Amino acid sequence: MPRATTRPDSGTAPEAPSPLAPTPAQTIGPFYGTALPFPGGEQVAPAGHPDTITVHGRVRDGAGAPVPDALLEFWQAAPDGGLTGAPGSLRHDPATGALLGRDGVDFTGFGRVPTDADGRYALRTLPAAAPAGRPDAAPYLAVCLFARGLIQHLFTRVYFPEHRTAHAADPLLARLPAARARTLLARPDGPGRYRFDVRLQHSADGAHEETVFLAHR
Repeated sequence: MPRATTRPDSGTAPEAPSPLAPTPAQTIGPFYGTALPFPGGEQVAPAGHPDTITVHGRVRDGAGAPVPDALLEFWQAAPDGGLTGAPGSLRHDPATGALLGRDGVDFTGFGRVPTDADGRYALRTLPAAAPAGRPDAAPYLAVCLFARGLIQHLFTRVYFPEHRTAHAADPLLARLPAARARTLLARPDGPGRYRFDVRLQHSADGAHEETVFLAHR
């Protein structure tokens, strides 16, 4: 049987452990594009509804370049001003995986749309209505924007030209200079179509205004 031996004391202090290798720097993403988009997220209006409108546009940075990996969430009142929408809009059926609240029949009031490689998006919904209990507000779509480099998501709104008479009394539009208010106004772009572009910053040449974004509270 081998005999255990002991190592003679060298008289030196134990060697200090090597420092750990640094971990990669934390990044902002965009990681939301792998999970947040869902099939039919751009379909807010019931399928085949005769009053369906399309709101489309591009998301651009300050240099005018398209942002290909942005994500826009839209929230709106129903045509009667109701704010409840269809319940369970993102709840999945455990058997089929289908979204229970997006059955193609009920108005959900909520949409989630990623931009494509050219920074384009398109939403199909019903005409906006003023929220119930807000007689001073003009009809609008509420927008929440996620994009690369944004530590905090941004909020803005889409107003429509046919409601110009209500714009003067709207609590938000009434406080903005005319040039800034125009960044919240969709443009007619054919029957039942509206163009709404989002600018994340002012352009260097001053030709394009940054979209008005709302303060977080």
